[in-house]
Amino acid sequence: MADQQEPESVPVVYDFLPADLRLPTREELAGILMPHAGPLVLDGEVRACAECGAYRKWIVASTKNGIWLRCPAGHEEVEPRLDNAWFNRTSGPLGDQHATYEECLRALGY
Repeated sequence: MADQQEPESVPVVYDFLPADLRLPTREELAGILMPHAGPLVLDGEVRACAECGAYRKWIVASTKNGIWLRCPAGHEEVEPRLDNAWFNRTSGPLGDQHATYEECLRALGY
């Protein structure tokens, strides 16, 4: 078909932010924290801190080593019944980034 013309080439536009302005991906982060104010119910039981008995106002951390819980008194332990899929369903979008774990805790009010 002689009447058909070749489509004009479309210029390629690189529209991503420069690397120094992009947020790290979840895989690049050391961990992600979220507050969980109410009781945490797992397998029909309210989860309580093994050391002090606190059962609300958790900080939940998603790390490469699993899901960690931190009670208001600062006791931390891994929770094997939770996984990153649960964390992703429960948490909101990434917000602020902090250089240290302590800075993040302060930003969350702990």
